[in-house]
Amino acid sequence: MATVYLGLGTNIGDKKKNITDATIIIGSVMGNLRILSSLYETEPWGFESPNTFLNAVIQIETEIEPQKCLDIAKAIEREMGRVHTKEGYEDRIIDVDILFYDDIIYRSDNLTIPHPLIERRDFVLRPMAEIAPEFTHPVLGETMKKLLQKLDEKSTRSLDV
Repeated sequence: MATVYLGLGTNIGDKKKNITDATIIIGSVMGNLRILSSLYETEPWGFESPNTFLNAVIQIETEIEPQKCLDIAKAIEREMGRVHTKEGYEDRIIDVDILFYDDIIYRSDNLTIPHPLIERRDFVLRPMAEIAPEFTHPVLGETMKKLLQKLDEKSTRSLDV
């Protein structure tokens, strides 16, 4: 069984229900749900929107290989009503991202594990540090707790200008 961390995000509709529904679906079709982080309200990242996000991270155990996990994640997004209207970031009912799959490093045309830019994303690091503080990023070689501390320090420094 592989231990997989999935990032969940939503900024339109009933956001709490969207996270709950995605978590239930993932647990029923992708693997055994082990842990759900707290919900975190965050500002949009990479685009502008008047809608704040709710974000969470879940840990599952699965026997499904990474590429098939991606296919299932995208099917869940579609089933829940996510529509891509443009390239890049936009408002969404649900986003399901594979953050980590055990400690593997994996690259294909449409999937990169670990998920890119985790170290810059508070909305991923904060829930990851909550549920798996000692999990070590397989590329960066640092724990989630340490990466969050570094991001917090960097944010604090940038405010001191």
